[in-house]
Amino acid sequence: MTSNLNPYLNFDGNALEALEFYREVLGGELKTNTFGEFGNDDAAVKDKIMHGQLTSAAGYTLMAADIMPGMEFRQGTTMTISISGDDADQLRGYFKQLAEGGTVSVELAKQPWGDEFGMCTDRYGVSWMVDIYPAS
Repeated sequence: MTSNLNPYLNFDGNALEALEFYREVLGGELKTNTFGEFGNDDAAVKDKIMHGQLTSAAGYTLMAADIMPGMEFRQGTTMTISISGDDADQLRGYFKQLAEGGTVSVELAKQPWGDEFGMCTDRYGVSWMVDIYPAS
């Protein structure tokens, strides 16, 4: 069972451009999914990045997404910490503790891509994502 901790950056419509730039700088493999690939046909977001992940040969992982229309975008406050892995009990425990005294924006629940996922802001104002993928 494993878990990973990495930065998750938010962009106002240019996540793909930024991720391609970071790939030029850091090298590695870039995988992206659009909102449209997961059933959102809204013209404003269907071609925007719902999730992008750059994994470098040096072992760095950088994740990013475009924000949804109507969400506030403030340059400099666009980072979330992401914890992901297959140790469901451990990760559920992290989410519960991080959310205590904070605000849950997405309940930890099964998502269309098959993972269990949730988002919260802890009592200190730090944004977190927890993604539990099925154990292999």
